[in-house]
Order: sequence, then C-alpha cells, then structure tokens
Amino acid sequence: MILTLERYGVWFRSIVVCLCSALGVVSADAADIPLALSLLVPALLACGVRLYALRRPHLLPLALLWTLDAGVVVLTGLSQPVIGGNGADVMVEAIVGISVVAFQYEWATRPVFGAALAALGVVVCALGDVLASPGHSPDLIPLVRMLIQVGLSRAAYLIVRTRARAADRSAAARAAARREVDVAAARRATEREYLATLHDTASATLLMVSQGDGRDWSWLPPRARQDLGALSAVPGFETGSVDLAELLGCVPEGEGEDRVRLKTRIEGPLAVPSGPGLAIFNGVREAVTNVGRHAGVREAELRARVEEGGDVVVELSDAGRGFDPGSVPARRRGISNSIVGRMHAVGGSATITSEPGSGTLVRWHWHPRGRVSQAGDGAHVTPAPRPPRAQVQHAAVVRLIRGQLLHGAQLAALLISLVWQFTISLRRLAAYQDVYRPAWAQTAAFVCLAVVAVVGATYLLRGRQIPPRVRWWSLGSVLAVSAVCAFTLPPEQSTGPADWAFGVVGWHALFLLADLRVRVFAAFLGAHMGLNATAVFLSGAPTAAESAVMGISTISACGFQLSVGVLMTHLLHGTAPAAGTAAAREEELRTRERIHEDMQRDHKERYRALTATTVPLLVGLGHGTLSPHDEEVRLRCGVEAARMRRLFAESDAVSDPLLNELRACVEVAEHRGATISLAVRGRQGEVPVRIRRELIDPVAVTLSRTRSIARVTVVSTPSSVRVSVISEDRADGRHTEEPPRAHGHAADAGVTVARTTRDGSLWVEAVWRRPTELQELTRHE
Repeated sequence: MILTLERYGVWFRSIVVCLCSALGVVSADAADIPLALSLLVPALLACGVRLYALRRPHLLPLALLWTLDAGVVVLTGLSQPVIGGNGADVMVEAIVGISVVAFQYEWATRPVFGAALAALGVVVCALGDVLASPGHSPDLIPLVRMLIQVGLSRAAYLIVRTRARAADRSAAARAAARREVDVAAARRATEREYLATLHDTASATLLMVSQGDGRDWSWLPPRARQDLGALSAVPGFETGSVDLAELLGCVPEGEGEDRVRLKTRIEGPLAVPSGPGLAIFNGVREAVTNVGRHAGVREAELRARVEEGGDVVVELSDAGRGFDPGSVPARRRGISNSIVGRMHAVGGSATITSEPGSGTLVRWHWHPRGRVSQAGDGAHVTPAPRPPRAQVQHAAVVRLIRGQLLHGAQLAALLISLVWQFTISLRRLAAYQDVYRPAWAQTAAFVCLAVVAVVGATYLLRGRQIPPRVRWWSLGSVLAVSAVCAFTLPPEQSTGPADWAFGVVGWHALFLLADLRVRVFAAFLGAHMGLNATAVFLSGAPTAAESAVMGISTISACGFQLSVGVLMTHLLHGTAPAAGTAAAREEELRTRERIHEDMQRDHKERYRALTATTVPLLVGLGHGTLSPHDEEVRLRCGVEAARMRRLFAESDAVSDPLLNELRACVEVAEHRGATISLAVRGRQGEVPVRIRRELIDPVAVTLSRTRSIARVTVVSTPSSVRVSVISEDRADGRHTEEPPRAHGHAADAGVTVARTTRDGSLWVEAVWRRPTELQELTRHE
C-alpha cells in the first residue's frame, strides 16, 4: 500500500504541475511568458526526474529526492510575481496546495520530511504573495486552507493505514487458525497412514510369529527387514509421480501356505501422483494378504486400467469363500484402514463387493481432478486452477482486506467532507451572503449537505455500509445541492472564493460511491462540472484568462477528488487482491513448513516409541539372532502384537474407549486359541488416553501369554476404575514378573498394578483413582 500511495502522489502532483503551469502561462501576459517558463520548466523537469526515480527507487538518494520536491514548490512560488494577476494566485495556490497534500503520501513513512515540505510550501506561498503585491501583508486564508489540507491528508493516510493494519491482523489470526486446522488434519492423515502401515507390516508379522511354530519360517527374515524399512520411512513426504503399472507388478504374493498366484491384466504405463499410487499399492498388498489368509483359494486376478476422463481403476478379484462386508467388526483394520482409509485420505475411493460363497471383488478408484490438495498430504498435484477450498479462503481474505480498506477510505472521505464543509465552506457561505441570489437557497443547500454527511456518519462510524437506497437518495441530494449553488451564484463567481460548494460536494459523493468503480464517481463529477459550466455559459462565454482560472480551480478541486477515487479503486480492486494472494502464498509456505516440522517430529516420536520393544524384535528376527521357534520370542511377539492392536483401537470413535481397546487385546489372545471371558460392572465415564494405556497394558501382557482360559473384569465406581485379569495357566513363573513397559508410555502415578499367584493362577489388577473433580462428574452421570 505504501508503494501505491507514493506512486499516486508523484504521478498526480506531476500531472497537476503540468496542467496548471500550462493554464497559468495562458493567463499570463505575452511579455512575462519567457520568464515564467524559465521557472516552470525546471519544475517540470524535477517532476520528470521524480517519476524516473519510481522505476529505480534505489538509484537516487533520499536527500536528492527531497531537494527535487522542494525545488518544485520553490520554483512554482517564485513564478507568482512573474505571471501576476489572479491567474498566478490561483495557479500557485493550486500547484503548491496539491503538492503539499501529495507530499504526505510520497513521504508517508517519513512524516518529518513531508511536514518540512508542507511548511516550505506555506512559506513559499506567503513569499510569492508578498513579492506579487509589495507593501501588502500576505493573505492568510489560503495559507490556513493549505494547512488544513495537509492535516486532512495526513489524517486520511493514518485512517486508511489503521484499517489496513487491522485487516492484516485479522487475516493473520484467521490464517493462523486455518494453519492449525490444516496441520491437525495433516497430522491425523499421517497418523492414519502410520497405523495402516504398522498394521500391514510389524503387527501382522509379530501376530503370525506369536501364533506358533508349526510352519516354514524361511520368509520371516526378509519380511522383518522390510517391516523395519517401512517403519523407518517418513509418511506424507512422497512427491512426484509413479508408474502404477510398475508398482502393481511388484505386489508380493505372500509366502508358504499364504502364497497367492496373481494373474495380472494391467494396461500400462499408468502415471499417477505418488500419494494415490502408493495408497493403491499398499491397499492391493493388504488385499492379497487377506486372500491368502481368508479366501481359501490360492489364485486371484489383478486388473488395472485408465477409464475415459483419466480415472484410474484397479480391481482385485478371487473366487474364494467370500464374506459379508457389513458383518466385519470395526476393530478389524485390514479393510477399514489399510484399503478404504488409505484411498479416502488421497481423495479416492475403495469398495469391497462380496457375498458368502461368491468370491470377493475389491475396486480402487482415483480421479485426477477429484483430488483436493492439502499441504503435506504427500500427493503431488500438477499445476491446475486453485482448488475450490483454496478459492474460498483466498476470496475471504480479499473480502476482509477490501472491506477494511473501503471502510478506512470512506471514513477518510467523510472526515474531509465534514472538516472542509464546517471550516472553509462555512466561512465562505457566511462571508458572501450578499452575493447569492437568493441567499436562503445557498443556506438550505449547506444544511442539506450537512444532513447527508451526518446520515453517512451514522452508518460508517458503526462499521456498517450505507444501504443502497440511502446512498442513491443522498447522492441525488448532493447533485441537487450542486445545481442549486451553481444557478444561485453569479457566473463570474463560479469556482471562486464565493463558491463554497464547488470543492466540497465531490467529497460527499466520494464517501457515498467509494465501493463502486471509479467511472460512477467520474460520471458524478462530470455532471457536477456540467451544471456549473452550464450556469456560466448561460450568461455568456468567459474570456481565455477566465477560462484558465476556472480550469485551474477545477483541476485542483475535482481533479484531485477524481484522482483520490482512482486511488481508492486501485486499492480496492488491485492492491487488496494482490495482498490477499501474497498472504495466501505466505500462509501456504508457513503451513507446509509447519506440517513438515510436525510430521518429522511425530515420526521421530513414533519410531522412538518402538525402539525399546518392537524394533529389537524385528531386528532380531530379520538377522537371525531371535528364532520364532523359541517360546519366549513368540510370547514377546504376542505382547507387542496386543499392544499394537490396542493402539489401533485408540483411533476408533466409540462411546466406551476403554472397553473397545480392551476387546482389541482380547481378540489377539482369542486368535491364538485362548478362551477369554469379559465382565463389566459400572460405567467407566471419562478415562484419559494415557490412563487407559496404563490400565490395559498389564492386562494385555497377561492375555498375550495366556494359552487356555482367562477372565477379564472391569469395575468402575465414582472414585476408581479397576481392570483385572485371572489367567488359569502359568509357565516358569514368568507371569509374575513385571513386563517391560512400552517405550513412551511412562508409568502414571495415578495407576497402581498388583500381581498375585495362587494355585497355578495369575491375578493382575490395575487401579486408577479418579481425581476429585472427575469423581463429582461421574456421580452426576
């Protein structure tokens, strides 16, 4: 905005100097023209150098620029006694007056420089007046008027700047809120992908190891090493595109009894963004694993093609026993997370069609234009029009900035209207009552204009926009004031000191029309000037000198107002969208950086949580230092598999998370053939995640070592929650030892664990004492 204001000030001042100088020369005597040109031409050259400096802002030092601006004012002021007459007075007042106003915008960030130039302008005007009329004191009224203009100019700048800064703060607050939402969404998506990867790799491997040694384990070392690689990779940072046909050709067919022979019909190459490509590949891999485990067949068909419109479709079918997809429990993660969830995260879809006895068809579908890109989701998106969500956010930022700038501009125009009307215009109206024909019409017009300003102020000062109906009635009233004042004023006084309305009605129209395109305001000014010209020409054509004086007055009044209207239009329709775009780009960069940092940190924390338990097991199995034939190794694998299943259950949206996570651990034990009974007494109420982990972990460890029968009991009272398990079998006393705690799940002071053995059974109980505030809440539920 500062650069825009500086350009505006330099260009407008240069145009005014050029036009008013030309009109001033026209009004001068022929003998005085050469001397006048010797003063005005250097001023024009100084303006030209100032314009050139806009293109290369760092080429000229600030001291030289200030000197050039001061030279324009001084040379213009010295031309007043040379040209002489009323035309010289009007020209100098117009040029210097407009210059000192423009200086407040050119030197907006250095107000002392602008104030010094304004003071110099006042001194030059006074000096020129004295030199033009020796023996007379300078006319103070134009000087006071000039100071008022400078003050209003600076005040208008401060008002607009304040609103612009308010817009920046509000936009930054909204952007920060959106950034938090986007970061949270990206972290959730990455967490889902991490859990799906953990389910497909380490959890599945450790669960198979825990289920017994009656199989060929030759596939285990490479599988364990692959699992380690998958867990160490950072999800969400895959970029570029991949050949899906090549990826699908690498889908593992399984090992041993679970091996599935794939018949492939792939129409390649299939270039897709890496995010959707890897989601489809990982989903197909999990689906092939499910065929080997559950379908009862050893053959499946894999098809991939691109449909009309660029849609990518992948299908995996088998002729196995089939199942009812609706009957699959929510705690089974293979379909909901690894297949469907992955595709949903990248903007695609996955469907499962199956019936008992009719085989199964899994279909993945991804539409290249259906992807709504979010920062950090891992998908590479080729350059395309801004997504709808981003368009909405960008439009909201632009509306916010535009609304604040508009409100500031309207307040500035309103301030100028009121101050100008009740200082300069009011003095003129009172001083020239005997000139008007009739005077009461001019007074009534003044009151009407004041009413328009008051009505506008009642809306703008409350932060509201002026309603269209009020706007157009007010604008009609302003135009009527212009007509009344033009036709009740002697033609020779038009645009002169007695014409109080000519320079003020434009400001009233400006705050009424500020939100519209400048051509509407220009049309009003055209009508306003047309009414005054008509009133003048009805009494006869003016002379060339009179026309030049009226032209200078018109430029200094209506020309200045039109230039402000142009500036407002540029700020609202040029600067505001540009600022919104720049803010959106900066926010996108900040969001990506924040997502990158958080995802890296989350990955390190997750991997650190596995280093004490899961990673050593996979390393040992992958390099042969641990044997799946060892009973203790299988028990450790069962413990980690149960902990992972409980971790997967944390993300479920259920009414009772504690029971849901406990059932996930129970299912792992039941997969190994154990019989587990679960009894629940009381309502658990709210139990924090970290407390649930501490309550369930000892029970999960005991269940993972149970081979026959166990009973799990959950008892909840307003003061405590107790989770206990009784295992009917024990081996080598290992059940009585406190198991190693999962890394990252430090013991909580509020949870106590007791272990007791009696008559060949192991009893383990974890107890959490509720805080006092939660006890009261639980009693009232």
